[in-house]
Amino acid sequence: MIQKVYMYKRFERLWHWSQALLIFFLALTGFEVHGSYNIFGFENAVVFHMYTGFILIILIAFAIFWHFTTGEWRQYIPTTDKLRDQVRYYLVGIFKNEPHPHDKSIDVKLNPLQKISYLGFKILIIPVMVLTGLIYYYVAHGTLYLQSVKWIAIIHTFGAYLLLTFAVIHVYMTTTGHTITSHMKAMITGYDEIEVEEKK
Repeated sequence: MIQKVYMYKRFERLWHWSQALLIFFLALTGFEVHGSYNIFGFENAVVFHMYTGFILIILIAFAIFWHFTTGEWRQYIPTTDKLRDQVRYYLVGIFKNEPHPHDKSIDVKLNPLQKISYLGFKILIIPVMVLTGLIYYYVAHGTLYLQSVKWIAIIHTFGAYLLLTFAVIHVYMTTTGHTITSHMKAMITGYDEIEVEEKK
């Protein structure tokens, strides 16, 4: 039986969508700085990229505070329980209309594969992007001296490609709910449709 459950709190949704918009805008301005295209103009792209980066850092600080004060950080504790089943489901089961191996609930929102990928996003990709971005900023403004920022730029750019890859996969995964838009609606309204056992 499918039941609607209030799964995502208001700040959780605000943080999620704000972070997504900021990351996509950072990608847009960042690749313009690299000369991939011309939309805002180089100087404007640099300024927009810099300010957007600082806004994202502020948002991350609020999100970290929220995760620890609400206990939501526990959602990201990795597990290997049913991990193989989850991988098989995404590779094969989903195309055969097999039941989802993960029983989603308010206490356990993420499946084993999501826990690992989101944790990697939060403790690896984002910190690397923030750190390399700040180093690049402070070197450019003369408050930090480095003989060369070549490797910083390479790592930052590589991180950007990882972020975009994560975003594309994330968008695709939103289409794998009960309907193609159910996961998207859940992150707008807060109410998700989950499978619950019928009481006898």
